[in-house]
Amino acid sequence: MDAVCWKKFHLHLPSQLQKTFLLETDQVTGVQPDIIHVHEWQIGALPLLYWDMYQSLSLKKPRIVLTIHNMEHYGECRQEQLSKCGLDGSIYASVEKAIDDRTIGHNPERLSLLKGGIVYSNAVVTVSPTYLKETLCSGWLASVLITHRDKYFGILNGIDTVIWNPATDAFLPAKFHAQKPEGKKICKYYIQKGLGLKSEGTVPLVVCITRLVAQKGLHLITHTIKRAEELGGQMILLGNSPVHWVQKDFEDLANLHNKGTSTRILLMYSEELSHMLYAAADIVLVPSIYEPCGLAQMIGMRYGAVPVVRKTGGLADTVFDMDDPSNHEKANGFVFEGIDEGSLNWALDRAFRHFIGKPEEWNRIVQKIMENDNSWNNAAGKYMEIYNSIRVG
Repeated sequence: MDAVCWKKFHLHLPSQLQKTFLLETDQVTGVQPDIIHVHEWQIGALPLLYWDMYQSLSLKKPRIVLTIHNMEHYGECRQEQLSKCGLDGSIYASVEKAIDDRTIGHNPERLSLLKGGIVYSNAVVTVSPTYLKETLCSGWLASVLITHRDKYFGILNGIDTVIWNPATDAFLPAKFHAQKPEGKKICKYYIQKGLGLKSEGTVPLVVCITRLVAQKGLHLITHTIKRAEELGGQMILLGNSPVHWVQKDFEDLANLHNKGTSTRILLMYSEELSHMLYAAADIVLVPSIYEPCGLAQMIGMRYGAVPVVRKTGGLADTVFDMDDPSNHEKANGFVFEGIDEGSLNWALDRAFRHFIGKPEEWNRIVQKIMENDNSWNNAAGKYMEIYNSIRVG
């Protein structure tokens, strides 16, 4: 790993001009990075630009790594749009290159920047091993991923353990850590009091912090609001939706439930409040229909909130069921597999029973999950292995 020079671009919604500018800057300055690391469809045209234009000029050394965070966003464009960055868009209108597989025989003008990025990158990474397996088995990109399987890797994301650290978190009314967890009870009381919930430490508090979109299992979130109350617990939902009718539905739920003392539906984004809610939570809920990686379960565990999750993507790689004997050493939460309310009940009910009926065991779980290493350390080492395997010289 000695002195690997690499360039990593965290860009969101860049224009074709910005893609060209990145390579043009290296071209003009003479910089020769070992690795150019790009993310998502928004910069998916860069691998095409590099190999079909700039590599024939003076940029000989760089190799391209593409990380895909969500296969659902594919970067549709027309041939003439791609041509605006200096390439001939018609060259890429083939199944082997960038044509969108879903439009074969219907619209050969429709290209996918994400597919083009996969074909032209030297290595392709997605954000968890299980999501890699899922994307090879289903979805419109499965065929191109299978074709390029030898350069396709699954590396689990990490969390920033400096920002997300209950021992130093400036947003919390009390600090705590695995060896001294008492401050978590203060955080729970603070949230309950501040939001007008019953201030009872013996009542399990479920927290769900999420974007309110279909991927996140909206019907399961809605069901949990009702189910947590039926079980004698409390629930706080923090999030909002870019979809008007979804936002309206949750506004109606908020008007219905926020008048009581067991539920709060907070339709907003708040960095400060998210920190406090993770610290207050006994249970963090992540019932996603699909989840490439998921950070909520890892942040929740960092703050001593036991996860209840659906077994998919990165959730399956980070949460292991308490009642599964094959996962005894890893056991750290409650997992369900179906997408129906009954499957969710099976996991949530068991979590409530553990919290109420087995307090000592629950405290051991809390200490265990707070000591888990979900940092970027492991991921960074795996990325370095990929960089070293493809770099030249």
